[in-house]
Amino acid sequence: MTEPNPRSVRDRLNVLLSFHLPKMYLEKIRKVSAGIEVNQSNDAKELLKLAEDAEVLLAGRFSLEMFSAAKKLKWIQINYAGVESFLYPEVVQSDVIITNAKGVNAIPVAEHAIGLMFCLNRKLHLFIRNQVERKWKTSDLELLPQMNELSGKTLGIVGIGTIGGEIAKRAKCLGMKVIATRRNPSAPTPDHVDKLVSPENLETLFAESDFVVLQLPLTAKTEGVIGEKELRSMKPTAYLINTSRGNVVQEDKLIQALKERWIAGAALDTFAQEPLPKSSPLWDMENVIVTPHVAGLTPYYLDRLIAIFCENLKRFLNKQELINVVDKTRGY
Repeated sequence: MTEPNPRSVRDRLNVLLSFHLPKMYLEKIRKVSAGIEVNQSNDAKELLKLAEDAEVLLAGRFSLEMFSAAKKLKWIQINYAGVESFLYPEVVQSDVIITNAKGVNAIPVAEHAIGLMFCLNRKLHLFIRNQVERKWKTSDLELLPQMNELSGKTLGIVGIGTIGGEIAKRAKCLGMKVIATRRNPSAPTPDHVDKLVSPENLETLFAESDFVVLQLPLTAKTEGVIGEKELRSMKPTAYLINTSRGNVVQEDKLIQALKERWIAGAALDTFAQEPLPKSSPLWDMENVIVTPHVAGLTPYYLDRLIAIFCENLKRFLNKQELINVVDKTRGY
C-alpha cells in the first residue's frame, strides 16, 4: 500500500479518540501520516467540544449528543466488535461509515468457550467448589458418572463468523464434529466445519449437538432467538454456552430448562442484565458456570485494535475500502 498523502498543516485530518490510550499507541497512530491531528479525552463535556472538528472517531465513549455535535464526522472506528449501542436511528440514516474491531478478541473468546466446554464435561466447576469447602468427593458426587470426553462429540456453533471459526478450528483438533449456522449456508463450507445449516433450521443444530455455542450479534432478528422451542430440542445430556450477547437467549426459559433438566447445563459469559443480579437463580445452580463477561479479555487487545485502526486510517487517507465495515441496517 502506498504511503498516505500528507495534508497541509491547516488541512490536517482531525482524529478523535473518545478514551485514553497509552502514549505508545498514540505514537503509532500519529506515525500513519503527518497529515493527521490526534486528540483524545474520556471526559463527556470535553468530548462534545472536541467532536465539533472531528472527522474520524476511534470510539470508546459514545452518545447521540456527541454524534449530533460532530457535524464533520465521516467515519467511526468502534474499539470492540459489538455495534448495537452505536446504532441510533440518526447514525444509521447518516452517511457516516462504521467499522468495528471484529477479530480482535477471536482467540480469547474461542479459548474461553473451549475452556468452558472442558469444565462442564469434566465437572471441574464442581471440584473447584469442593476444594473451597475442603471436601473430597468422588463416588458420592451426583454428577460424576456424567464425566465425559470431548472427542467424538458434536459441537453446534450458532453464528460461524470470525470467532465461531476459531472455535471450530480448536474443536476439530479435539476430535469433535462441528456443525454451524450461517446466514448464507449455500456458500462454501468454512474450514473446520463439517455441516452448515441455515438460521431457519436452528432446531436441527440444537437436536444434533452435544454442545451448543452461541456466537451471534445482537440485532432485532437475534434478540430472544433462543427460546423454549430451541432448548427443548436439545439432548438432555447437552450443554449451552453463550459467549456472545445475553439478550439472544430468553433467560427465563433457560432458567426453566436448567431447573427442569431439559438440558444438562450451561456456561454463560453474558446476560440480559449485567452485572448479573444477586437474586438470579443462575448463581446457585450446580449445572451452571457463570463468568462476568470476560471471554474477550486479552493482554493483546490494544495491539490488535490499533493495528486495525492504523490500517483503516491509511486506507481512509488513500480513499480505499476500509476493513470491518458494518452494515448499519443489519447491525453487524
